[in-house]
This record gives sequence, C-alpha cells and structure tokens, in this order.
Amino acid sequence: MILDRENAIELVGELKKNGKKVVFTNGCFDILHVGHLRYLEEAKNQGDVLIVGINSDTSVRQLKGSTRPINGEMDRAEIIDGLKPVNFVVIFNELTPIEILDELKPSIHVKGGDYTKDQLPETEIVEKNNGEVRILPFIEGKSTTTIVNKIKSDK
Repeated sequence: MILDRENAIELVGELKKNGKKVVFTNGCFDILHVGHLRYLEEAKNQGDVLIVGINSDTSVRQLKGSTRPINGEMDRAEIIDGLKPVNFVVIFNELTPIEILDELKPSIHVKGGDYTKDQLPETEIVEKNNGEVRILPFIEGKSTTTIVNKIKSDK
C-alpha cells in the first residue's frame, strides 16, 4: 500500500505499539533489477513489517542528474509496492531519509553494503530515536547505473 507521509507516521506508531518490529529502507529504485529484489527480501527478514521510502522525482534528479529518473515516482512506488517483501511504500522529497526517519522512528533502518554505518548521515537520527542501523551485504554487479550504461553503449 502506498501511504502519504502522515498516514505512514501514524501506521508506524500503531505497529510499534502492537509490538511489531518495523524495518525501513529507502532508495530511488528507478529501473528495478534482481539486486533490488534480493535486497528488499533481506530487508524484510530483519523484522515484521517493511516500509520502503522512495525518492521523489525531484530528489532523484538532484542526486542522479537531469536524465533521471527513467520512471516517475508513482510508477516506481507502485512497482515496489507490488513486490512480495514490501508491506508499505512512502515517497519523500529530501535528498536523504533523515527527516522521514525522524518522523517514522522505525525499529530498524536498513541500507545496502555499498555503505558503512559510519558513512550514513541518517545513523545519528535513527539511533537517537532508539532504532538500529543494519548494513546488508552488497549485491555485486547489480545496479540501475550499470543497466543504463549498458543501454547507452548498445546504441
């Protein structure tokens, strides 16, 4: 289910009150590939409920450049929402998930192995809210950028 920010905040509060371990992760998820799926499956295994934050089109352009995203935010949200491990999706406009993490206060925040806990700007806010940051193993050779570069080189 795709939620607006206000409903996502309310939902996480209710889930945690009912003893559920809420896992949050985020990303652009521009062109879905098997690396995304494996990552989201592993993220879901960290707790009871998985909420995925999707970068808005505006934030993807700021992060990745004027030619991205390939797919619009609502299409990306709907595709992610349709995946078995994902329970809820919320779109956010900021460049990092710091603000939404401060509002949602998930039990666990998960990132891929291309990061370290110390590098993440959001680690401080997650831990301040009694959450835990977990870094999952990197899935080698699976990225949207690799796919986009392959398409460009095939022209």
